[in-house]
Amino acid sequence: MSKKFRVFATCDIGEAIDLLRNRGYEVEVYPQPEAPPKSLIIDKARSGIDGLITTLRDPIDAEVFEAGKSSLKVIAQIAVGFDNINRADANRYKIPFTHTADVLTEATAEFAFFMLGMLARKMWSAEHLTRENQWGYWHPYLPFLGDEVTGKTIAIIGTGRIGLAMIKKCAGFDMNMLCYDPAYENHDYIKAIQETMDLRHARGISREKNWIKYVTFEEALRHADFVSVHVPLLRRGESTTPTYHLFNEQTLKLMKPTAFLVNDSRGPVIDEAALVKALRENWIAGAALDVYEKEPLPVDSPLRDPDIADRLRLMPHFASAGRITRLSTDPNKGMAGRCVQGLIDVLEGNYGGDVTKMPYVVNKEAFGKS
Repeated sequence: MSKKFRVFATCDIGEAIDLLRNRGYEVEVYPQPEAPPKSLIIDKARSGIDGLITTLRDPIDAEVFEAGKSSLKVIAQIAVGFDNINRADANRYKIPFTHTADVLTEATAEFAFFMLGMLARKMWSAEHLTRENQWGYWHPYLPFLGDEVTGKTIAIIGTGRIGLAMIKKCAGFDMNMLCYDPAYENHDYIKAIQETMDLRHARGISREKNWIKYVTFEEALRHADFVSVHVPLLRRGESTTPTYHLFNEQTLKLMKPTAFLVNDSRGPVIDEAALVKALRENWIAGAALDVYEKEPLPVDSPLRDPDIADRLRLMPHFASAGRITRLSTDPNKGMAGRCVQGLIDVLEGNYGGDVTKMPYVVNKEAFGKS
């Protein structure tokens, strides 16, 4: 390699850093588990780095791009989302940024399903009962009962990659599925799932004949026992089908009082104040969240209210935190591998140096032919 590229990583992404160093890159890694201050990122950009590896917690905007305008060539984000990166600023400074879509699809979907099961079967309450030595007897329905998942009806809100993976897992639990997507309906996939469920019933694997279909958002909420959210965050003005506060007082009231809500997509899709009210006033039976309107979750967040703790599971943006999904150096398996490959593609001019052909670049529109 004729040029020695300089890269600053705002967090350690494991052995993938060694892949860059083995190619002759000079890589500096921020050593603390917390995010570095923005001022440090700006200083590093100004110092002449070629690439910047970032996370969702790093604010990347015109200040950073201006500081790096003489040398910065790429932002490589180790996440699917990129709410922290100002796309308009990146485009104005002609700096491509990459993300790590798809490799965390299965991990995120299975985590949503695990949260659903943990919530429905009251595992948190049951463990506390045992650990606090309150388990003094056995009784068929006291002190509480959970809800089975098998055979119930789930609403899949958003049928992109993760939503489709969730559908596949729900099919294995003989669930009926009400699907809604504000932008695109994948009828071929839904047809294939229905054929699979029909075969399971015909061969005696499933007792009941299960079904799956697309419906309106309102119908999905009214009839589901579980609601699992898998939509991107789109704010008003960004799309004709915005998802910001898609779940609010009005829509939460459409759900059955026995229904559960699960979200590991994007925090602002749910109006947290409305959700707290829904739980306090028993509009719904419970919820499980892995993402929040503000992260980390503030100490004074109403979501921490002890009075709703038995109905609300709170996770630390943890859905993709599987060993292979987070750290594999294989770009087809791991976020770390895909992150560094996106960085390499830009810096080393892969795909003939055509940014619009690089698979992990998000803002291709800034580099099309004018």
